[in-house]
Amino acid sequence: MTANTSIKMAFTASALALAASTASAESWDMPMAYAATNFHSEMGVVFADKVRDYTGGDIDITVHAGGSLFKGGEIKRAVQTGQAPIGERFMSAHANEAPLLGWDNLPFVATTYAENEKLWHAAKDKVNGQLSDLNLVALYTCPWPGQGFYFNKEVTSSGDTQGIKFRSYNTATATFAEKLGMIPVQVEAAELSQALATGVAEAFISSGSTGYDRKVWEHLSHYYKVNAWLPRNYVMVNKQVWEGLSAETQGQVQKAADETGAACSAKSEELANWYFEQLSGNGMKVTDAGPAFIAELQEIGTKMTADWLEAAGDDGKAILDAYNAN
Repeated sequence: MTANTSIKMAFTASALALAASTASAESWDMPMAYAATNFHSEMGVVFADKVRDYTGGDIDITVHAGGSLFKGGEIKRAVQTGQAPIGERFMSAHANEAPLLGWDNLPFVATTYAENEKLWHAAKDKVNGQLSDLNLVALYTCPWPGQGFYFNKEVTSSGDTQGIKFRSYNTATATFAEKLGMIPVQVEAAELSQALATGVAEAFISSGSTGYDRKVWEHLSHYYKVNAWLPRNYVMVNKQVWEGLSAETQGQVQKAADETGAACSAKSEELANWYFEQLSGNGMKVTDAGPAFIAELQEIGTKMTADWLEAAGDDGKAILDAYNAN
């Protein structure tokens, strides 16, 4: 018996109870990992409002931002097991469990919003099949702005990064840290400010959004634009809950999801440079990474993509083949 099967069997009762209750007006709690002011969380509220509107109030979603209901690392399992009917999480955070879900963290493969969207279309069917095996249904996804490095000093190469405690949020970021001689430490976004203040973490890779949300200029001095990848969050629903909805209600919820996903992607692209302006305006030095550092990162990235292809198998190869063919 696989771990996924055990999860499904252990929590079938709670999931079915949730599904059965959707026959009448239903209140859904939706845990989200990021601050209420983050654009992902704001779009979660937009989605909830649309669902309430399109279903005529039959589904009433309450958003719980900032890891207030479940911490970021707990959200997927909470939805899988029926503790929450719906939630949002960083997709590649689950790449340890299912390597295919690291499709959006392949360094320098898709570095623009248009390329990221093309990669998502290449990956979507395979990813949805993987999520179904995990007892989940993805309603919409939304990219973060491109990922760059935050440090508290000037960095020109890996010679400047040795021994730094580096906040990682998934397998890919931990690999980058190790290859650059840094020490990866797992820290959720909601805990990042405290980790920087106490020295638990001294650097990290993320978008301008995270730096702005967490006011990292209070602790760090430099942001290096790298645009290594544009990772995606996704809103997921428990598979039994979803299958318990009528076809009409599924259509209404999916309409809300499709509209919100498009609006969220547009908002992410709109804000990308604005975040850099805010970091700079608050005293950080925001600049492109230098050629020596970029060359090292690209070499590491090539090896990371090869490792992902080996771990993800035929499905991973099919994703990249489809992406490169178009």
